[in-house]
Amino acid sequence: MIKKLDKNQDRIIRHARVRKKIEGTAERPRLSVYRSTNHIYAQLIDDVKGNTLCAASTLEKDIAVNVKDMNKTQAAKAVGAAIANKATALGIKEVVFDRGGYLYTGRVEALADGAREAGLEF
Repeated sequence: MIKKLDKNQDRIIRHARVRKKIEGTAERPRLSVYRSTNHIYAQLIDDVKGNTLCAASTLEKDIAVNVKDMNKTQAAKAVGAAIANKATALGIKEVVFDRGGYLYTGRVEALADGAREAGLEF
């Protein structure tokens, strides 16, 4: 009998494969995305020091008020814009995008597009 790993375990394996190739630095941090069923999270990580520089999610009060009447894809775009605004406040213009093992479509793509439109470069 063939045993199939659950979808999240498949995602973790894909994420490990991607993480072997990319690394964030203080000048060009890693924009990491985590997508749950109802929310989306993004954070900028300096892998050299192991620090999170800033984060944004649909659970933050100022973002949650704005995304209350949006669908999940529109909310992801708003989170992307929020993380880009926080990054530019820190003086960060370029990032390395880490899709977290998720396919680059839907909410993950919307978050990336929102960050690009707000001024981040990948």
